[in-house]
This record gives sequence, C-alpha cells and structure tokens, in this order.
Amino acid sequence: MVQQERARITRAKIIVGAAEVFERVGFGGASISDILDRAGVAKGALYFHFATKDEVARAVIERQHEIAREGSNAILATPRPAIEHMVLVSIDLAELLVSDPVVRAGIRLTTDTSAFDAPLRSPYEDWIDLFVVLATRARAEGWLADDVDPAVLARFIVPAFTGVQLVSELFTARVDIVDRVRELWWFLLRSVVPVDRRGEAEALLERLVPRA
Repeated sequence: MVQQERARITRAKIIVGAAEVFERVGFGGASISDILDRAGVAKGALYFHFATKDEVARAVIERQHEIAREGSNAILATPRPAIEHMVLVSIDLAELLVSDPVVRAGIRLTTDTSAFDAPLRSPYEDWIDLFVVLATRARAEGWLADDVDPAVLARFIVPAFTGVQLVSELFTARVDIVDRVRELWWFLLRSVVPVDRRGEAEALLERLVPRA
C-alpha cells in the first residue's frame, strides 16, 4: 500500500510537471528531460508510468478533463434550471483556465492538431453531449425557443467557447476570459431564449456573472 501511494504521488508529480512544460512550450517543444527537470523525478520513475511523451501528454489531457468534470459535476448537483447550469459550467471552466496549469496545458494540447497522430475528440464529444442534455432540459423548462435544436445549440456552444478562450489567451493571457465568456452568453441568451423571457435571461446572467 505504501508503494502504491508513492507511485500515485510520483505519477501526479509527473503530470503536473509535464503540464507546466506543455503549457509553456507546447507538445512539439517539450522534451522528456524538460519534463523530468520540472517534475523533479528520475527518468526511471517516469518510464515506470509512461512509455513515451505522447502517453504523458494524453495523461495530462485526461487529468485536465477530470478536473473540469469535477467542477461541472459539483455545479450540476445544485438544484438550478438547466440554463443556469449551462452558464455556470462554462464560467467554471473559464476560471479553471486562469487558475489551474493542468487545465491550461490540457486545453492547449487538445487544440494543437499537430500534437498527436489522431486528434483527441473525446473531451469535446463529452462536453457536447453534456450540453445537449442540458439544452434539452432547458427547452423543456421553457428557456429555449421552440425552433432551437438542443443538439445544434450544443455543437455551437462548445466550439464558440473554444474560440473565445483561444483569443482571450492571445490578447490578454486569459485575464479577460470570464468577461469574454459572459459576452458570449449575453448574445446566446438573446438569440435562443423566447422573446418574452429575454428580460429574465438578462437578469439571470447579471446574477450569475455580474459585470466587472
């Protein structure tokens, strides 16, 4: 049991160290020696857990997705309308991109199409599936207009968020990401909510994400 716990701690150190390297220089610019130096572990310890740099990167992405889902699951456990869950889940991920280096590295790796032989689609598929469920419930609760297809909306929200965070990273190193995601939702709610509920939607957004 002691050995298992030591191995778990070492693996976690490698993932955090690798995340800091991948975030700074990307997959192509990172070397195993860089990861070893940042993680503070011996080469044998790394190769006990991972055979290649590719495996390390995939572990960073997996951990990033776990962290993000832990946050979203905590939000989804609260009794709220689905439209509020949708806004809060996206805001939570935006805040994680500011505060958590593993999340930042994982997102960078998943948006770098040159990093892997086969693009990693599963994290985005998971987010789209979640937003399909939430959007379907939001329409049943009267928060989406009848002509809004929940699946189409979900397929728009996830790529739109991805674009917003990438441009926020480019312009401000994500300092303004929450404000930019708030703007995204301002336009979205005015587009998809029934006309007679737009006032409620604007008040909802102000309550959940007050203007800076």
